[in-house]
Amino acid sequence: MNDKLEPIEAAKLFINKHFPDCDGALLAGSVVRGQHTKTSDLDIVVFDKKLPTSYRESLIDFGWYIEVFAHNLISYKTFFQSDYQRARPSMPRMVAEGVILKDKGVLASIKLEAKQLLDKGPEAWSLKTIDMKRYFITDALDDLIGCTNRAEALFIANALAMDVSEFVLRTNQQWIGASKWVVRALQQYDQAFTDQFVEAFDSFYKTGNKDKIIELIDGVLKPYGGRLFEGFALGKD
Repeated sequence: MNDKLEPIEAAKLFINKHFPDCDGALLAGSVVRGQHTKTSDLDIVVFDKKLPTSYRESLIDFGWYIEVFAHNLISYKTFFQSDYQRARPSMPRMVAEGVILKDKGVLASIKLEAKQLLDKGPEAWSLKTIDMKRYFITDALDDLIGCTNRAEALFIANALAMDVSEFVLRTNQQWIGASKWVVRALQQYDQAFTDQFVEAFDSFYKTGNKDKIIELIDGVLKPYGGRLFEGFALGKD
C-alpha cells in the first residue's frame, strides 16, 4: 500500500471533498484495527442531519476503494436496532471503534450508544430456540455422516460450520459474525475452542475425515442434551 495515502489522511481528504458540512465522520474497519491487507478498503461512517435517510455507497478516491455509510442523526438508530436483533453488530462496532475524522459535537453520544449496545450483548436464546437449533444441527450432522458424495459433503460441512459457530456464540450470549467475522467472533469468545473448530473443519476439507467434526459437534451439544431428533416438533400445539 506504499502507493496510497495513509488511511486517515485519505479519509479526511475524502470527507472535506464530499461531506464538507457533515456533523460528524468516522474512519472504521480493518485499517483502524490494524488488520488491513492490500485489498482492504476504507469504511467511512458519515452523520449529517440534512440527509433525508441512510444510504450506502462505494467509490474510488485518493487511491482507495471507499465504502460510505451515511446517516442522519436519527436514521442510524434503525441500523443499531436491526444489528442487535440479528446479533451481528456491524454498525455499532464501526461507530464504537471508529477514529474521528470530523465532529461538530454529535459523536460522543452516538459512540456511547454504540458501546453500550456492544457491552450489552445480544438477546439470550430461549430454550425453544436452542432445541430448534439442536435439531437442525443434528439433521445436518446426520446428513454429513451418511453422505458419500464429496461435492455434497463440502456444502453440508459449510452449513454445519455456520450453524455450530452460531450455536456456540448465541448460547453464550456472544455476538455472531459473517464471512471472516465468524472466526473473529469465535476468537473473541474462546481461542482454544476456535483452534479446535478450525482444525476439525480443516481436517475434513483436506482429508475427508469427518471424525473431528462429529466430536466437536457432540461436545458442543452435550451441555444442552446432545443431538435431538425424537420428540422434536415445530408448529405443533
